[in-house]
Amino acid sequence: MLTVAPEVEVLARFGRALADPIRCRVLLVLRDAPAYPADLADALGVSRTRLSNHLACLRDCGLVVAVPDGRRTRYELADPRFGRALDDLRAAVVAVETDRTCPDAETEGCC
Repeated sequence: MLTVAPEVEVLARFGRALADPIRCRVLLVLRDAPAYPADLADALGVSRTRLSNHLACLRDCGLVVAVPDGRRTRYELADPRFGRALDDLRAAVVAVETDRTCPDAETEGCC
């Protein structure tokens, strides 16, 4: 049975998904169009096993869905709004990147 996750849990899941560069790249590719795992692995330059683990994480986070397509499985964003959210997040980060308000940014690599 599917349930709607509380707001904080949704944000935590989204953060978990974005915490890894490969998962970010997967989401950006899927933002443009659905794709098959083999094609994703080739496009990202990672092994199929490694990609499979990242896709499982993204499925568990509720951000992507596996869609049966004959004998293959295609992956796509669970909701098209995720693609727009990624664009908005990226634009916001670009807009504040030069405003290094964190005093530890240079030494700790944060912000």
